[in-house]
Amino acid sequence: MTDVSLIGLGPMGLALARALQSKFTLTVWNRTAERAEPLLNPGTVLAPTALAAVQASPVVLVCVADYTASRAILAAPGVMDALRGKVLVQLSTGTPQDARDDWAALSGVAYLDGALLATPGQIGRPDTPLFISGEARALAACRPLLDAIAGNIQHMGEPIGNAAAWDLATLSCMFGAMSGFFHGVRICEAEGLPVDGFSQMIGAISPVLGEMLQDEGEAIHAGRYGEPESSMATCAGSGRLFVKQAREAQLDASFPDFLMGQFERALRAGLGNERLAAMVKVLRQPA
Repeated sequence: MTDVSLIGLGPMGLALARALQSKFTLTVWNRTAERAEPLLNPGTVLAPTALAAVQASPVVLVCVADYTASRAILAAPGVMDALRGKVLVQLSTGTPQDARDDWAALSGVAYLDGALLATPGQIGRPDTPLFISGEARALAACRPLLDAIAGNIQHMGEPIGNAAAWDLATLSCMFGAMSGFFHGVRICEAEGLPVDGFSQMIGAISPVLGEMLQDEGEAIHAGRYGEPESSMATCAGSGRLFVKQAREAQLDASFPDFLMGQFERALRAGLGNERLAAMVKVLRQPA
């Protein structure tokens, strides 16, 4: 028996394995067994099958491409029976509905659904976030193992889809901001400004940007859209400047065109005198 079993040795799985094996005995399994070779030592063993990996430890972590791949592995003969009485932590990527479907299919298994907000290089750090949803007692049973891979564990409640929902909401914010950042890079390039200086400046003022986001979120939560410091109409004026500058500099205008489209929808809905948070009213309308 080992302390923990890990199924999946892609780039993230390898990072998880290295973080775990520094503190615990570990069993690993991967469809391509050769990926495990750099990990093997007296405390880390390679299981010949997924079933053997599940049988080897009281806690099983799954980190594969998606829930479809995970279900195919767990559907192998004997695996479901072997999971009874163990804790299964799903770290594959998916939607809240994927997590609910997975949980339903694994009825009777102590199941946690997790989402790592990290790249493989960030695994094992004390500030690495891990969203977890599921039973608190199941989390308590494997908390030391999870602390080894992500020092900032956030239990998002027992509804099993919560972790995936928080993950996607956070990634939406990140990738949306990244899209704007990349367009900002093209503005700098068009004007001969240093890209590294721009990125350093964004990093330096990020607390202020975060404060703005938090304030808009609190306004949405409270339904408070009036008396804006900067109205939707004023912000739309900035959107028009993005479009104008992209045309003048012959830049790819996909981002400013998208942004201006959102502003135009808000203005047509009569939200020009409300704060930017009122954009959520537009987005709440049926697609």
